[in-house]
Amino acid sequence: MDISIVVPLFNEEESIAELHEWIKRVMDANGFSYEIIFVNDGSTDHSWEVIERLHSEYPEVHGIKFRRNYGKSPALFHGFEKAEGDVVITMDADLQDSPDEIPELYKMIKTDGYDLVSGYKMNRRQGDPLSKTIPTKLFNATTRRVSGIHNLHDFNCGLKAYRKDVVKNIEVYGEMHRFIPYLAKNAGFSKIGEKPVHHQARQHGVSKFMGWNRFVNGYLDLMSLWFISTFGTKPMHIFGFIGTLMFVVGFVAVVCVGAFKLAAMYSGGHYVLVTESPYFYISLTMMILGTQLFVAGFLGDLISRNSQERNKYQVAEEI
Repeated sequence: MDISIVVPLFNEEESIAELHEWIKRVMDANGFSYEIIFVNDGSTDHSWEVIERLHSEYPEVHGIKFRRNYGKSPALFHGFEKAEGDVVITMDADLQDSPDEIPELYKMIKTDGYDLVSGYKMNRRQGDPLSKTIPTKLFNATTRRVSGIHNLHDFNCGLKAYRKDVVKNIEVYGEMHRFIPYLAKNAGFSKIGEKPVHHQARQHGVSKFMGWNRFVNGYLDLMSLWFISTFGTKPMHIFGFIGTLMFVVGFVAVVCVGAFKLAAMYSGGHYVLVTESPYFYISLTMMILGTQLFVAGFLGDLISRNSQERNKYQVAEEI
């Protein structure tokens, strides 16, 4: 199979049939063998009924239905699991991503040798609120700096193309869909490119991703991913280092407090008990905290960071 198209959706009943028709027209015109995997992320409208009807009429249409809303990352994770195409394309279901971009994205993967190609909505429609545009610009700038992927302008663009090996070797969980290029890079897929894509105006409903919470959650997830990718398999390197440093500084400080007292005693000068010095308790606290951090790093090396239940979601039905 040439292409698998994974479409996560939530309450997009008005757009699904039109999106399928558009995709089918592009696929047939280019002679691609393909499948479309709609992942219904707990929609409360008639989205699943539309997917069932399309599946009954078109064998290339498949669907995954969650019992409740889990988010975009779990939807992509299950779509990636089911995908069988040599190239996997992801796009949103709101008709803002153009299926006309698919042939060129496919070429960049198969001919140009990219592992992942991310869309860049250069002609993004004006009028988006500041609560969406400002956090997006700050988020992308920070992610470029932290991830080291400097050639991407829009990490969170829903329109992306992947070599099949990429989606089978990364784990998208929580809200990590924003950082799929970073996840791919950490998995060893370093040839990551970008393609300017056409951005359509939303035709039905309203955006499901608005507000400053995207900004805050995005940074928290980025910090988590950076820490896991840097120290996830070697927590002793960070906790052990900080803990050892604190213990050594605290121990040296305790020795200095005792040495100053002894020096004052032998010189006949005024001195106070060690336990009456505030520096003694500060040093003792540093030694205790240092020991605890060291133990935390040691235990972190013994415990796997991957929870067996992290990507277990309730799938009600598959077609």
